[in-house]
Amino acid sequence: MPLRHGGNQRFGYPVAAVVFAIGMAGTTLPTPLYGLYRERLGFSELMVTVVFAAYAVGVITVLLLAGNLSDVVGRRPVLLCALGLSAASALCFLFEGGVPMLLVGRVLSGFAAGLFSGTATATVLELAKPGQEARAGFAATAANMGGLGCGPLLAGLLAQYTPWPLSLPFLVHLALLAVAGVLTWLVPETVRTARTTRTDGTTGQGQRPLRSARRRPAALRVPPEVRGVFAPSAIAAFAGFALLGLFTAVAPSFVGQTLGVRNLAVSGAVVFTVFLGSTAGQSLTGRLGITRALPGGCLVLVAGLLLVGASLVVESLPLLVIGAVLGGTGQGLAFRAALTAVSAAASPEHRGGTISAFFVIAYLGISLPVVGVGALTLWLGLRGAGLTFAGCVIVLAACVGRYVLRRPPTER
Repeated sequence: MPLRHGGNQRFGYPVAAVVFAIGMAGTTLPTPLYGLYRERLGFSELMVTVVFAAYAVGVITVLLLAGNLSDVVGRRPVLLCALGLSAASALCFLFEGGVPMLLVGRVLSGFAAGLFSGTATATVLELAKPGQEARAGFAATAANMGGLGCGPLLAGLLAQYTPWPLSLPFLVHLALLAVAGVLTWLVPETVRTARTTRTDGTTGQGQRPLRSARRRPAALRVPPEVRGVFAPSAIAAFAGFALLGLFTAVAPSFVGQTLGVRNLAVSGAVVFTVFLGSTAGQSLTGRLGITRALPGGCLVLVAGLLLVGASLVVESLPLLVIGAVLGGTGQGLAFRAALTAVSAAASPEHRGGTISAFFVIAYLGISLPVVGVGALTLWLGLRGAGLTFAGCVIVLAACVGRYVLRRPPTER
């Protein structure tokens, strides 16, 4: 039976999770292809990181300007808009004519990710029946990180083993986006708006109360009572996202140039492992509790970065993979614990703005350090830049871990 507005929701949240995963996969699809673009267009490793960072600019812009748009117009229209932006990004890469088009494609991808992050997560959670909340929460986490990890894996396989390395990955993703669009249309709307209200004044099953069409986006705000928890939590998120940024921007270059492995499928699989670790880490956070998961995640992140650095010194691909899994696990543990701590500490009237501020800092972590790595490659080379990056993030994560061990956040 099709899922319709106010209809049967038995398959609602898994379907929404599939849409979420397809959308997020597009944001990392170009990762193993940057080396091909660099050879084709003749730009430097610094430009690779700048193209990648354009994505974060798009995400942060949406978080600042339209973070709660789906509360106003409904989940489904925003999801469809995000899918459209993702398709436009794929077309930019498919018909690229130089660096400017790549930059536009990455910004559009960032816009899509900014809309997906909040809207798709809320949709998955709201479609869960009573008693399914925990499973839906993990489904949202798995869809987010799993989608991000599957993008490079899919692109790497298609680029390595088909004759159309710079076109087929995006054609396949466009087909998946078309499927996601159909699924989104079938998923019930969970927000009551002026457009979805029935003529009898009622709404469909599972819908939330009517939201005012004049509601404005939540302002970024960190209330004084939250700042003690916010600062270490946000820095931990910054450090963890810096690791994700490193792997999604320049890890394929490390694999190809420093480790001498030219297989694009291997490069995509290496990036996949860090997101696989993140998904596993987030799944463990609930069992450990935030008071243990936040410092523990920071320490595991440090261990993973040490292995990543060691892999560059001894030129070992297996060591890099182990470091990616371990570092991703630490990132997942720390990130989910940090987000939970910040959300719990904020009062309901300031929660939206506080969480938006948290994500802005997290996404700064996925862009600024990576651009720094790109700049350092001009002087130190890829290995030297990677070791410098690892050292800086190790110090940052270790300091945060030590701080929250001494002053653990309070669980509520």
